[in-house]
Amino acid sequence: MNIGLIAHDNKKKLMQNFCIAYRGILAKNELYATGTTGRLIEEVTNLNIHKFLAGHLGGEQQLGAQIEHNDMDLVIFLRDPVAQKKHEPDVHTIVRLCDMHNIPIATNLATAELLIKALDRGDLEWREFYK
Repeated sequence: MNIGLIAHDNKKKLMQNFCIAYRGILAKNELYATGTTGRLIEEVTNLNIHKFLAGHLGGEQQLGAQIEHNDMDLVIFLRDPVAQKKHEPDVHTIVRLCDMHNIPIATNLATAELLIKALDRGDLEWREFYK
């Protein structure tokens, strides 16, 4: 499965910790991330991540293109609903694309954990047939 990982600046450490905790599950999948988030995850997990540009330099659009082409199976976008800055990726665009293409998305830690555990159980295998 192809998993997209994005995090606003204030959530990057949380994303690192999430990826450390679920490294075993994530390692069985293809991981894609915006540039800075991907680099930070690689530093603490040694997972292989396909890195796009930084979100504000076009990485968000690159990930969005993957979603539009149905090349993403799951997206985890840890967002900061309070202190989002202009240069950070726009969660509404990614959520809209995921809704349009029926791709599960988590925007907070609780939902991310539910989706990653569902992935591990095989609950997202329907994505293979959906493609």
